[in-house]
Amino acid sequence: MSRGARRAGAGRGTAAVRLLVTLSLLPGVVEAQVTGVLDDCLCDVDSIDKFNTFKIFPKMKKLQERDYFRYYKVNLKRPCPFWAEDGHCSIKDCHVEPCPESKIPVGIKAGSSNKYLKEANNTKELEDCEQANKLGAINSTLSNQSKEAFIDWARYDDSQDHFCELDDERSPTAQYVDLLLNPERYTGYKGPSAWRVWNSIYEENCFKPRSVYRPLNPLAPSRGEDDGESFYTWLEGLCLEKRVFYKLISGLHASINLHLCANYLLEETWGKPSWGPNIKEFKRRFDPVETKGEGPRRLKNLYFLYLIELRALSKVAPYFERSIVDLYTGNVEDDADTKTLLLDIFQDTKSFPMHFDEKSMFAGDKKGAKSLKEEFRLHFKNISRIMDCVGCDKCRLWGKLQTQGLGTALKILFSEKEIQKLPENSPSKGFQLTRQEIVALLNAFGRLSTSIRELQNFKVLLQHSR
Repeated sequence: MSRGARRAGAGRGTAAVRLLVTLSLLPGVVEAQVTGVLDDCLCDVDSIDKFNTFKIFPKMKKLQERDYFRYYKVNLKRPCPFWAEDGHCSIKDCHVEPCPESKIPVGIKAGSSNKYLKEANNTKELEDCEQANKLGAINSTLSNQSKEAFIDWARYDDSQDHFCELDDERSPTAQYVDLLLNPERYTGYKGPSAWRVWNSIYEENCFKPRSVYRPLNPLAPSRGEDDGESFYTWLEGLCLEKRVFYKLISGLHASINLHLCANYLLEETWGKPSWGPNIKEFKRRFDPVETKGEGPRRLKNLYFLYLIELRALSKVAPYFERSIVDLYTGNVEDDADTKTLLLDIFQDTKSFPMHFDEKSMFAGDKKGAKSLKEEFRLHFKNISRIMDCVGCDKCRLWGKLQTQGLGTALKILFSEKEIQKLPENSPSKGFQLTRQEIVALLNAFGRLSTSIRELQNFKVLLQHSR
């Protein structure tokens, strides 16, 4: 990165500080160490690393294994609303592989209770579907009994303004997916189809004029070698809200790329795949030399996104701390353990001392702030619709989940007054979360937590490669 870290951009309410990027030149390997204080907030990278490694990551990993959070209902058959689809990915790991009806295991026998009621139900836990765990192919199978338990989670009609285009859970093409059997990893989906999706996100939804070109955009015409100077000059001149929007999308993109690098198909022998970290792929996406300084900036935005979602979890804790909220699966003992673990994580998020201050956003005159917030919301909602244009079903699944998780986090951050007014013993009309939003929120943050943990692993691997 020849020009060092960019100075923090001007914008109202910012506490911008220069990000320090230390580059250690190694024989044949260039290691990027992102350190120092992040832009647009007063938090340093080292504090996030320690907090995530020792407090958040181990607990999030356990939470994502709980039945309530492992099953996500999604519609992978919605047509792309923006352009004619060029066909779905033909790679085997991109496809949906539902279990045949005869192989569906016996699940939870549930009555007509909803996620707010606590009813004893002495049933055994859901069993994994063994027939569809083939190279990570999507397993959308749940038992009929389990589907009865999940119906109540879809009945709530949310009147809040969403930041995401939500799937209709009642649609006949919506399916429950076991996220544990379908881990996010490299499927081989790449090229023009994938570029088109990200290009549409950045070029049409990040408040960017067409005359400004994003660094390393494979679909942009050659604009000379300014190492992104013109782009970042433009970005620094934006107001805080629009600058934050870009960082959130860039951070999400970086997080997804880290997952692909960390879970890469290294080899396949006699039908048995070997998945693991791919250093070469990591360097291609993040190395400061190979990316002309862009890699460290992307990783910086990953940390910024982590802070945003961390803040949302700390703000929404009162919603889940109420006795009326029960993470219902039909197994009373298991459900109680799940809620205890979730509340423990919320306590950790509230203990973090350097949260992002969302009150600095949309803080101008009421009319202008309201208009900007609506523009912000609609741009992000449009991005959630673009996820239906992803050609790989596995990539579409995780793209939709993580986008919805971030959208739910934004909904929380801008609903503080409604959350403060929540009644203890009855559902609130002012603020509600569907089960779909809850599952997406926690799994999306779990993905960010994993990304930061994987980044630490890559740093160690790069050091060992000397």
